[in-house]
Amino acid sequence: MSTTFPDLGSVSQWQEELYKHLHEHPELSMEETETAAEIARRLEAMGYDVQHVGGGVVGVLGNGDGPSVLFRADIDALPVAEATGLPYSSKVEDVMHACGHDAHIVCALGAAQALAESRDLWAGTYIALFQPAEETAEGGRSMVADGLLDKIPRPDVALAQHVLVAPPAGQVATAAGPVLSAGDSIRITVFGKGSHGSMPHLGVDPVVLASAIVLRLQGIVAREIAPADFGVVTVGSVQAGTKSNIIPDHATLLVNLRAYDLAVRTTMLEAIERIVRGECAAAGSPQEPTFEYYDQFPMTDNDADVDARVRAAFVEHFGADRVQHLPRIPASEDFSVVPDAFGIPYTYWGLGGFTADQTPVPNHNPGFAPAIQPTLATGTEAAIAAALAWLTKE
Repeated sequence: MSTTFPDLGSVSQWQEELYKHLHEHPELSMEETETAAEIARRLEAMGYDVQHVGGGVVGVLGNGDGPSVLFRADIDALPVAEATGLPYSSKVEDVMHACGHDAHIVCALGAAQALAESRDLWAGTYIALFQPAEETAEGGRSMVADGLLDKIPRPDVALAQHVLVAPPAGQVATAAGPVLSAGDSIRITVFGKGSHGSMPHLGVDPVVLASAIVLRLQGIVAREIAPADFGVVTVGSVQAGTKSNIIPDHATLLVNLRAYDLAVRTTMLEAIERIVRGECAAAGSPQEPTFEYYDQFPMTDNDADVDARVRAAFVEHFGADRVQHLPRIPASEDFSVVPDAFGIPYTYWGLGGFTADQTPVPNHNPGFAPAIQPTLATGTEAAIAAALAWLTKE
């Protein structure tokens, strides 16, 4: 460990206890009132200038002239019934921290305290941002809409991390360029004409129409996206009708898509609407389909220079054997909303959460239970090391 690195002794004393508390008391997206209050209380005690913004919390700590660094942690839980069997399992029915955001909070608070207690080691401004509603892609936009850009100093760079099933616990992984995909969900309603099951010729069957759409959508990636490009179109739900002998008057499809290239994303969105409208016309649908876009996540595209600087800091602090390459992950995240609003570069890295004696369980699974240590210690150190890549005194 570098001799200029903060002493984490006082931080490690409370982190595990807070982690267990947060895990026991998860809160859903845009409902994180107690979580936000706990974060604000702790930041204020550390000496940060604290504000509640758009459902989240921001703490600003000025320490003389120098760069301004924003470190973001997401704070919401998921509508998942926990099945880990942990002694500190969620006490909230059908809600759990199944994505590691409880660890993100604790690591970010640990970094905030360590930097507050070691101001002789750095200069500039440190911004600890705790964002709500990452899981629904609402939180970053909510904070920006609530005036975030005018309420805090403009950062020079933004940083974030996420607990993952790989690399192994105790390691970090990072990469330049697109690391998380853009993601969109679409609620599509197509319309038919109701009739009795014995008289299909008097109706327009939206079940048959929806089935044709599902099959046609599979041709988008196979035939409209270049083989070298990445794209996914998934129909996760088809709902229509209530009884076997009634032809309903509408059907609803829930469609999700993923892309690492915004041009590919545009191609898929345009193709979905074209195919749906075309199938509706072919079926003689009595009215135009409707499209409701929701849970729209931007792509996470790490700045090459920022990523290189963070990787170098990680190698210096952890050693090269604990710093891995982060492969592209076709999941989505709204972290980039805030740095994009400021017009600043960013990077986002992975944090190992499972030890060699554990069977890794994927994020969002009811059994998701990362090892408390060395995950919290590694995440805290990674946040500090990355921030000090800009803030360390010359």
